[in-house]
Amino acid sequence: MAGFSSVPASSRKRRGEGHTRREEILQAAKELFLDEGYDSTTIRKIADRVGISAPALYLYFRDKEALMLALCDQAFGHLLAAIDEIEKSVPHPLDRVYRFGEAYARFGLSHPDEYRLVFLGANMPESLRKIGHKAPTDDPTQPGVGGALVFKRLVAFLGEAQGAGVRLLYPPETCAELCWMGMHGLVSALIMKPEFPWSDRDVLIKGMLDIHLKGIVEAPGRS
Repeated sequence: MAGFSSVPASSRKRRGEGHTRREEILQAAKELFLDEGYDSTTIRKIADRVGISAPALYLYFRDKEALMLALCDQAFGHLLAAIDEIEKSVPHPLDRVYRFGEAYARFGLSHPDEYRLVFLGANMPESLRKIGHKAPTDDPTQPGVGGALVFKRLVAFLGEAQGAGVRLLYPPETCAELCWMGMHGLVSALIMKPEFPWSDRDVLIKGMLDIHLKGIVEAPGRS
């Protein structure tokens, strides 16, 4: 394995530029995971694309799984930001569920590469494979917890709706899974078959959300 001395001085970041290097590494990892597959990508290939040595890369990420966890959290960070905005601007909890579904679809369609990597590939790290959206959220800084944090917020919206008198047909957690699965199916189809003559995307998103909310609510509860 190459030593630190083999890295050209120009490839090293000055003090305070570590964040930039970290983002460069994540971008390179994302590109390689998408182009060559998670299993075929090595730390050496990622380091070569960035222009650093493998030991230098290990200063930022301990292994390939840590890179994938960081990419997952990066993607879910967009949804967490959308949820923050929804909470500020939308008062009714069931309307928040609807707006979350819209935000989820918009994120996937505007970030198709990230969506393919996180939701459509066989790239889920072993540490998340069996716990997924039920990962502990007591430490929100824990790598790989982003998806569980997003799911927890969606469940909270549904729990608040139930507390406000909306009669859910299933427990809030099950309702959240049903909504997520439905939107995932829609977004996946639009991303994987972009040339297919689908109807208007906005109408499809609205229709899917209407179908799911009607399917989990006993009586109209959305204003």
